[in-house]
Amino acid sequence: VQLQASGGGLVQPGGSLRLSCAASGSAFSSNRMGWYRQAPGNQRDLVAFINSGGSTYYTDSVKGRFTISRDNAKNTVYLQMNSLKPEDTAVYYCFADPPGQRRFWGQGTLVTVSS
Repeated sequence: VQLQASGGGLVQPGGSLRLSCAASGSAFSSNRMGWYRQAPGNQRDLVAFINSGGSTYYTDSVKGRFTISRDNAKNTVYLQMNSLKPEDTAVYYCFADPPGQRRFWGQGTLVTVSS
């Protein structure tokens, strides 16, 4: 599985960004897909994931602000991030969990929330 993340950038507090993660090399629709983030000096933390059936999970700090979705026809998972805060600043990594296989990671995309 190969994952290509995109969509990061610099945004002001209160702004929005949409991250995308395009997957290739596996039966995308069967995979759990999601995002972690890692701020400087911190560990990599789970942000959200979406299962093959569409159920979702969000860490508490992003509930109500972030929305994860998937387009199986495009083999892409999205993370819509609204009401961004400076503490959301991090490198965001997408991942894929194909059934019965190890986890695969994308290359990371930097999100900076600053005025």
